[in-house]
Amino acid sequence: MKFSGGMREDNVVVGNVYNKYSSRNPFVRCVIKCFEKSLSDLVAMAAPTTIHEVGCGEGYWVLHWHRQGFVVRGTDAYLSVIQLARENAANQGLNPDLFAVRNIYDLDPEKDSADLIVCSEVLEHLEHPEDALRKLSMMVSNHLILSVPCEPIFRLLNIARGKYLTRWGNTPGHVQHWSREKFFRLVERYFDIVEVRSPIPWTILLCKARS
Repeated sequence: MKFSGGMREDNVVVGNVYNKYSSRNPFVRCVIKCFEKSLSDLVAMAAPTTIHEVGCGEGYWVLHWHRQGFVVRGTDAYLSVIQLARENAANQGLNPDLFAVRNIYDLDPEKDSADLIVCSEVLEHLEHPEDALRKLSMMVSNHLILSVPCEPIFRLLNIARGKYLTRWGNTPGHVQHWSREKFFRLVERYFDIVEVRSPIPWTILLCKARS
């Protein structure tokens, strides 16, 4: 599977800086395994038929859920990373049209809704995360999963593994930083939080639309 490797579009880092899912680093493998289990547990709790991943990057999770039998699609704001996602789909014998270019701020509640909306590791990249949450609140009819790095733990772990030292551990492209509690307060303005997972160094929330 191809990853962007720090690719830039319009001077913005898109997709995954590196293929963390196949890392040989034992520590990285351990934390990714915990993240994957937590996310998969929350997807199972939501029990969707259809899943729309907003900010899908190279399509890793969309293709994973497709193999599990879900009706899936993925959108991302950047053409370059969607082209990689389409290539990854084609290489697995799947329809590249599972993926489309769509900015989170321009999502259409009529066309882009699904049983489960997943927005994982996206909000930390956005200049206006509250605008994105407002948009998601208009299109979530059932469940939403959100995940963000938990700060300052995320940065400290980057420093511990010798990464991004001149940036004080800040991953390229991250412009927002939330502690667990600060992220709760932000999300609770728009959604009811149903379940929480905290695989170090992330916060993952299963949310429901406000009735």
